[in-house]
Amino acid sequence: MNPLPRTIEWVGDLPGHVRLIDQTLLPTSLEYRDCHTVEQVWEAIKLLRVRGAPAIGVAAAMGVVVGVQRHTGAGTFAHRLHEVADYLRTSRPTAVNLFWAIDRVLRRIESRLHNSPPEILARLLLEEALTIETEDRAMCLAIGLAGASLIGEGQGVLTHCNAGGLATAAYGTAIAVMYAAAEQGKRFSVYADETRPLLQGARLTTWELMQADIDVTLICDNMAAQVMREGRVQLVIVGADRIAANGDTANKIGTYGVAVLAKAHGIPFYVAAPSSTFDLSIRDGSAIPIEQRDPREITHAFGKATAPDGVRVYNPAFDVTPAELIAGIITEKGVIAPVNERLIRERLSFVSEPRTK
Repeated sequence: MNPLPRTIEWVGDLPGHVRLIDQTLLPTSLEYRDCHTVEQVWEAIKLLRVRGAPAIGVAAAMGVVVGVQRHTGAGTFAHRLHEVADYLRTSRPTAVNLFWAIDRVLRRIESRLHNSPPEILARLLLEEALTIETEDRAMCLAIGLAGASLIGEGQGVLTHCNAGGLATAAYGTAIAVMYAAAEQGKRFSVYADETRPLLQGARLTTWELMQADIDVTLICDNMAAQVMREGRVQLVIVGADRIAANGDTANKIGTYGVAVLAKAHGIPFYVAAPSSTFDLSIRDGSAIPIEQRDPREITHAFGKATAPDGVRVYNPAFDVTPAELIAGIITEKGVIAPVNERLIRERLSFVSEPRTK
């Protein structure tokens, strides 16, 4: 697979900084943003300059390093570390990779926190953050290979939001499946929902697929049912931000509606996600926190007023698709089908530790 320019990376040694593609400027401009402070990393996550559960996890892990790398007080390093971690946890509540990555880098130095110099601790934190990035690239590549056989010659594939290289360290999740199928020589077409209100499908997914010379057609979100009824789509593949123990899946708002439409039209609906997106500490999707975002994302789309002043707005960023609507979950360890807790735990071979909400 040919990845896009790196979505996020660590620049320099220690002290260093985080460099990421500013996705709010795509597709008209490909620009990078350098984050030298933890506040800048927090802002990049909160404002969707970096987005997608795996990429958010990488950003958060690197953000911890940014926040502590210049802190030389041996007696206060632990306090600063937890202060930075708690601050980053407030950026976005739904994508579990953010919490998973922060908890993982903290565990790396847990036993040495009070008896090692700050410069050694910062080095270990950076090593773990870079390992998370490397592992995510490998997992996404494996997801693509695991799911490529699901796409048949000449089929139409619908996707929602952006689950490509821009949402991960490389390759993507749902889009990685398409990259792999294309590299196998399969000819197929992709229908990308625009994904209101921030148009990640229109701005990001179509841009990615066009860079890879994959046939893609942009549709409005409310056209999905018609496209399915016309027989243009034989498969749906989406990403995920958090998957509960029973397989209930949180993803960008509108995904649940696509799953219902797919069920009504007899079209298999798949989710693609790495093991780091599973949260086995929660039984089902009812416990997944749903982020509520700024009403102006709806009333003032990209700076232009599109609704009357004072109108009430409900703007959840995610919804939850019940496991019974999901034909399978494509992971780096293979496809989990049917989707249930027993098979999820068996395939992933782990019992999740409690997530920090």
